Amino acid sequence: MYSEILVPTDGSKAAERAIDHALDIAETYDARIHALYVVDTSIYTSLDAGADVVIDALEREGDAATRHVREAAEEAGIDVQAEVVTGTAYRSIREYIDDHDIDLVVMGTHGRTGLSHYLLGSVTERVVRTSPVPVLTIRLDDEDEDEADADESADADAEAEE
Repeated sequence: MYSEILVPTDGSKAAERAIDHALDIAETYDARIHALYVVDTSIYTSLDAGADVVIDALEREGDAATRHVREAAEEAGIDVQAEVVTGTAYRSIREYIDDHDIDLVVMGTHGRTGLSHYLLGSVTERVVRTSPVPVLTIRLDDEDEDEADADESADADAEAEE
């Protein structure tokens, strides 16, 4: 039923939960896992001072996130392919689906609602609405979501101090 499973990852706790589900499905169907990290360059322009530095840092983050998926898949004996690309996140995911004959997308969702969802948008929501293949979304449970919110807040505080 599924032979090519895409796991878009951003290294977050929600993505981590999605990896576990994707590995279980891949094991069941003897499928290959595709780990994808998108460096979303849509918010940077060539005129932004320091954009290259930020993009380089995000590419390193992407390498770490996809390496984590690759190592988990290899440990489980699952064939895996990992890639870091640049572009608009949901469009790059859609292109990857088409270019690699993906059968299923498994991705995390933070579960934002209200104003933060409206302001930030949702890559997951856009993928769900535009994907030509099934998308399994994995939401954090309340405890994990509270922990992820605390981690994000601590990261923002650390960046503000720098």
